[in-house]
Amino acid sequence: MREAVGKLSRRAFCGCASVALWSSLAATRADAQSAACAVMTRDTQHATSPADALARLMEGNARFVGGKTVNCDLMRQVRETAKGQAPFAAVVGCIDSRVPPELVFDQRIGDIFCARIAGNFVNTDIIGSLEFATKLAGARTIVVLGHSDCGAIKGAIDDVKLGNLTAMLEHIRPSVMASKTNGERSSKNAEFVQTVAEANVKAAVAMLKSQSPILTALANEGQLTIVGAMHELASGKVSLLA
Repeated sequence: MREAVGKLSRRAFCGCASVALWSSLAATRADAQSAACAVMTRDTQHATSPADALARLMEGNARFVGGKTVNCDLMRQVRETAKGQAPFAAVVGCIDSRVPPELVFDQRIGDIFCARIAGNFVNTDIIGSLEFATKLAGARTIVVLGHSDCGAIKGAIDDVKLGNLTAMLEHIRPSVMASKTNGERSSKNAEFVQTVAEANVKAAVAMLKSQSPILTALANEGQLTIVGAMHELASGKVSLLA
C-alpha cells in the first residue's frame, strides 16, 4: 500500500513539475515576445550598448532563418511611435526586394533606420543620413548589408552603361578593380561576384570610418559600432564580415 501511494505521489510530483516547467517556459516565451514587441524609447535606446544593438539584430536574423519571427501589433507600434522615434540601429542595404532589413533582422516599426540604394555603397548623402541617425537620433550600430547574387554588383563588374545607372555603378567599380579571381572577370563567375560584393561592403565600412569625423568620434567613445555583413539569399542568413 505504501509503495502504491509512493508511486502515486512520485507521479503527482512529476506531473506538477512538468506543468510548472511548461508554465515557466511559456512565461519566458511570452516575456521574450513582449520585449521584442516593445517600442524603443529614449531610455531603452540609451541603455542599449553598441554590442547589444548588434546582438539584437543577429538574434532577430536567427529567428528569421529559423521561421520563428515574432508577430506584433504593428498598428499599436504606429501609434506609439507617431510622436517620436528611438531606433537602436541603422542599416545601409541594397534596394533588392529580397533583402528588406526589418524582415531579415526580424525588427519592427521604430527599430531601424534604413538607407537603401542599389549596391549598398555609401556617398556624402548617406554618410550625412547616418550622422543624423547616430549622433542626433541615438542609433548604436551601423550595419552595411550586402547580399549574394547582387544585380548592381554584376552590373559594375560588366561595366554596364545605361542612363544614370552608369554614374551610380562607378561607386562600385573600385571594388571590382581591387578584387582578384582565377576565373573570368564577369558576372557569369559567381565566385567573383561574391568576392566583389564582400569587397564593396568592406569599402563602404572603411569609408564611413574615414570620411566622417562624427562617426569616428562616436566609435572611439564606445558609443557606436560600424560593421559589414552579407545576406545569403538562398538561406536568409546574415553573416558578419571580419
